[in-house]
Amino acid sequence: MQAPRFSYSRWDGTQRGFDLDAEAILAEVTDDLLYHGDLNAALRRMMQTGFRDRNGERVQGMRDLLEKLRRQRRERLEQHNLGGVYDEIADELREVVEQEREGIDALEQAAHDSGDQRREEVVGEAAAEKRMHLDLLPPDLAGQVRSLNAYEFASGEARERFEALMEKLKQQLANQMFDQMSSAMQSPDPETMARMKDMLAELNQMLEQRANGEEPDFDGFMERHGDFFPENPKDLDELLEAMAQRMAAAQAMLNSMTPEQRAQLQSLSDQLMEDMDLAFQMQQLGDNLRGQFPQAGWGRGYSFSGEDALGMAEAQGLMGELGDLDQLENLLRSAASPGALAEVDLDRARQLLGDDAADSIERLGDLAKMLEDAGLVENKGGRYEMTPRGIRAIGQNALGELFQRLAKDTRGNHAIEDLGTGHERSYQAKPYEFGDPFNLDIERTVRNAIRRSGGGTPVRLSPDDFEIEQTETLTSTSTVLMLDVSLSMPMRDNWLAAKKVAMALNSLITSQFPRDYIGMVTFGRLARELRPERLPEVSWDFDYGTNMQHGLLLARKLLAKQTGTKQVIMITDGEPTAHFEPGMSEPFFSYPPVQPTVDATLKEVMRCTREGIRINTFMLDATGYLKTFVERMTQLNRGRAFFTTPETLGDYVLVDFLDQRRATSRRRPA
Repeated sequence: MQAPRFSYSRWDGTQRGFDLDAEAILAEVTDDLLYHGDLNAALRRMMQTGFRDRNGERVQGMRDLLEKLRRQRRERLEQHNLGGVYDEIADELREVVEQEREGIDALEQAAHDSGDQRREEVVGEAAAEKRMHLDLLPPDLAGQVRSLNAYEFASGEARERFEALMEKLKQQLANQMFDQMSSAMQSPDPETMARMKDMLAELNQMLEQRANGEEPDFDGFMERHGDFFPENPKDLDELLEAMAQRMAAAQAMLNSMTPEQRAQLQSLSDQLMEDMDLAFQMQQLGDNLRGQFPQAGWGRGYSFSGEDALGMAEAQGLMGELGDLDQLENLLRSAASPGALAEVDLDRARQLLGDDAADSIERLGDLAKMLEDAGLVENKGGRYEMTPRGIRAIGQNALGELFQRLAKDTRGNHAIEDLGTGHERSYQAKPYEFGDPFNLDIERTVRNAIRRSGGGTPVRLSPDDFEIEQTETLTSTSTVLMLDVSLSMPMRDNWLAAKKVAMALNSLITSQFPRDYIGMVTFGRLARELRPERLPEVSWDFDYGTNMQHGLLLARKLLAKQTGTKQVIMITDGEPTAHFEPGMSEPFFSYPPVQPTVDATLKEVMRCTREGIRINTFMLDATGYLKTFVERMTQLNRGRAFFTTPETLGDYVLVDFLDQRRATSRRRPA
């Protein structure tokens, strides 16, 4: 296999790099993830706000990008002027409605002049109904057109005027679409128009085939009509989307076009309207595409306020830019995860917003992929979840952050000075003495025999040759971490610090003391056993209540299955306010605490004490009542109590755990 080749060049200030790896990205979202317990929400918030890489380069967030999009659109609208097409269409519709009202008045007058009372009554009822229909026309132009299309005109002149207006609008839409169909429509001779009609008919036929469950011949269609589609679509879906965007842009152009700009296409419009079959095919295609792509922006229009008049070609380009800005904004606004940004056309984004914005979109889109490629997260059904490796990384990050605040010698090396009769190898040996366990070191024993008797076989052993392996004295500690998840924890800004300490302690025990047991229990109104791998996702309870009794009960049951030194590490900021009574299916809650809750909790403390479980309590924002309760609890249990803050909680917990762990390790077993 040929070795890869690399080339290097001198740094000239133009090269760009992205100095942020998967571990650094995970570190960026760790606090958000631990606080809210939702990886996907943490990634979304990181996308929204942006971040800086290790080089200090700013990666713009979605808020910055959306604001830049809006600013780009606003600058274009305030600079240019496409005319008052809305006003013109609205005026024409208003005149149609006024002409229709005059026709209704004329019919009523004619019925009145006839002297026929029955005729006058019938005409009067019909006239009232028609006036109500006109009075209730929607305020928007599209709604007015839709309503008048379903309306039966009383005035033949008004009906004809409305139909003429509709034909003119359809004509403008067709003209605008044809103008964008590459070089195929630059010379609209009869042969080209015939090919256009055939293309539209085949396209409508393919839509009907798909609706009937058949597979259209897309490749054959492109062989015959591919020159009409400069986008070079790869399949029918891509072709239809391109057509929908084109026709929607044409509609937006129609909504903004002035009479002067429409006059530039008058000759082409005249030719188109002579072929009614072509107009029918166009209308049918438009209806089909509206149904399949309702969100393509068919009703989009722009209010220009500038003085820079644009020619038709420039206007078409500007409308394309505005449409692309709208599409990019919708995509960014609806992106629920970094992976959704893969749909962004980065080259087009670079043209519209510049290199920095496009690079930021690309980097934001890579966030989840980098985490996934590194094995830190995995995609399950469109949602990202932490992998065991990712959970370990978060724990190590939390542990490293806490240890940075400790003195260099605080952590220690977990050294065990005593040598004894355990089963963990120390890779040391000694001559055998009577009474020693016969853990024979074969290599050293045979070497002693060869050294004594010289070479050759067989090798004969004597008791003086024996050497035995020495082993370390083994100790084990079983720990259950009780984490308060009551509502007061986030309300008092204690939640993030407590959760980080939980992650760090779990990481410390599993990495440095793998034979130790670590269990977890969360307690709010109720207590629940928590698997350590689910710790990043745990959040606080929205119910009131601090049920220490239930938490200690579950911790005691977990530790009953373990051996060695047993302890509970409880992190809380509130006194016990909930407990279970025998036979109760729901906990009793009272704030301030009542004596039955205190008594029930202390009874559970006594059960832990009888089973040799020490309870070490770390209190955040301790009130006088909580201090009094914990002091009583430590007297009964002989555990330790610490009054701490979110800033020092980690120091207290880790230092105390390590100190106690070393003390336990140095005690010989009886």
